[in-house]
Amino acid sequence: MTNQTLSVGLAPRIVIEAVNGDFSVVGWDAQELLVKADDENVRIRQEDQTVYFSCNDDLTLRMPRGGSLEVQSVTGDMALRGVTGQVELKEIQGDLSVRDVGTIAIEKVNADFNLRGAIGDVRVKKINADASVRDVSGSVTVELVASDLVVRGIGGNLKAIVGADAVVYIDPKVDHEYTINAGDDILAVLPPDADATLNLTGDEIEVDLPDVPEEDSTSRVVKLGNGSAKISLSAGGDLRVSGQDTAGETADEFGNLAGAMFDWDDFGREFSERISQRVNAATRRAQQQAERAARRAEQKMTRIMSHQAGHPGPVPPVPPRPLSFRHPNFGVNVSETSEARQPVSDEERITILKMLQEKKITSEEAEKLLSALEGGE
Repeated sequence: MTNQTLSVGLAPRIVIEAVNGDFSVVGWDAQELLVKADDENVRIRQEDQTVYFSCNDDLTLRMPRGGSLEVQSVTGDMALRGVTGQVELKEIQGDLSVRDVGTIAIEKVNADFNLRGAIGDVRVKKINADASVRDVSGSVTVELVASDLVVRGIGGNLKAIVGADAVVYIDPKVDHEYTINAGDDILAVLPPDADATLNLTGDEIEVDLPDVPEEDSTSRVVKLGNGSAKISLSAGGDLRVSGQDTAGETADEFGNLAGAMFDWDDFGREFSERISQRVNAATRRAQQQAERAARRAEQKMTRIMSHQAGHPGPVPPVPPRPLSFRHPNFGVNVSETSEARQPVSDEERITILKMLQEKKITSEEAEKLLSALEGGE
């Protein structure tokens, strides 16, 4: 690789049309661009204070920190640090690591995303893997994170949609709004003396805050202090709100998600290592989902037994319907219908739970058996 320098002033506009490799850019106090790339692979076009780049391999830039940056396409990983002008990123195929920027808008990242330090607003349309956003003075809007999200230290409003788990550390500000919708579990960590109104929805809700009573409900409103900030949390799985700052570090159901903050400082590591880490992360998420399914099956069984204890009497017969699940312990064939079975007993339900606990069946099989016994689809 060779280095070349271009004089561009204090606030140039840098446009990256395409990088077919990894891309690294760092802001500095000089009024020059330092370009590191193979001469035969990089094309540069300068028009006044706008500089256009395209590169068929890896590209490294040093640019005036007050300049603006527009990136249209990067096929590898991208690392960005110390650029305080406007930043707009269109599509990053690999991991994206961002540090100490101004205002940034991101359309699409196909791998993991990590941002730490922004003095302006952060807007993200889509992250196709995990995401971590930390220490942002402005507002944060994330339209979709396909997998897990960690957020901490947000000075403005917060809005995010998450496909899997979310861990959010919120220090509520007066009249600010914080909204998280997650497909799976949510852990929210708040100061014990927070002033906020919480609107909570989830399969199971736990609020571990001073003077907040327990309540067995899938939806509740909790007012803390004067209730000035608005916090809306909706979880497809379990929802926990805690006043313990270390809650995320000890939350087993989130694995390493809460404490790790997805620090990608080793940008440029070997491709095989990245693949290995992603496989391990996917395996961990699959294990966590299986464990959550097992807990929900157990909770469902507990609610059934509790309901029957309070309403003694025979269990209603299961409506006739074809069964789509077979397990040898119950002798149910696909061609059989529930008309051929006797009314469901508590012993059958307990047997399913014991089989699950003893790992004789999977959580998915347990849920299907419970559904079959209760006449559900």
